[in-house]
Amino acid sequence: MKFNEPLLEGVFKRRYQRFFAEIEYNGAVITAHLPNTGSLKGCLKENIPCLFLPANDPQRKLPYTLQMVRLCDVWIGVNTSLANALAWEAFQEGRIPPWRKFDSGQKEVKIHSQSRIDMAFWKSNSKMPRTTKFNTSHLQHQKFHFVEIKNVTFAENGLAMFPDAVTVRGQKHLNDLMDLKTQGHSAEVCFVVQRSDCRMFAPADTIDPEYGKLLRKAVKSGVKVSAYSCELNSQSIEMKESPLGLDI
Repeated sequence: MKFNEPLLEGVFKRRYQRFFAEIEYNGAVITAHLPNTGSLKGCLKENIPCLFLPANDPQRKLPYTLQMVRLCDVWIGVNTSLANALAWEAFQEGRIPPWRKFDSGQKEVKIHSQSRIDMAFWKSNSKMPRTTKFNTSHLQHQKFHFVEIKNVTFAENGLAMFPDAVTVRGQKHLNDLMDLKTQGHSAEVCFVVQRSDCRMFAPADTIDPEYGKLLRKAVKSGVKVSAYSCELNSQSIEMKESPLGLDI
């Protein structure tokens, strides 16, 4: 994923009211949007380098968006909204080997009135050609591979962990994936680690033990778990092709 323009570099000062970040840039302090609902545990320290972009939208309340911070010579992507786009780009470009067997896919698929899953992949056939859009009626006639994407920033000693705060929504998504598995579909939770210094992935049991328990239950029920780190710089972010090891 290439940014439309090179990111600007400043100095991160502080986060406040969750979605606001103060950045020192060109001798002034500016306020940027911080698009991340998590705690960003271990990622934010005063006076560390950061990268941000102008919003280029006159309707935006905040004129900038924080994209990355740098800790211990590693860029960490803090924009949660990019994780889905990174995974979708990787699917479209065929960079994730297990996803290459699917020739069709769709983002944000509604599986019932209360839930959506980030992506659905399928092999096109007479029932579901490439031009067909997914809808719930297809669940009875076609087998799909459903993928829920989770953004990861928290890591210690090369071990990426999720979540960095209790996530009831994340727990619900695991239950949705298990339900889809019982209906005969395949399902996967894919952790997009927006940093390059990790070798393994594990659930953050000390932060959300219920999520860890549900993740292990999902694995036993046949839900696949995958985790991929990213290469980040001031011009682009890209998911790596090789997955991280798992400690689940």
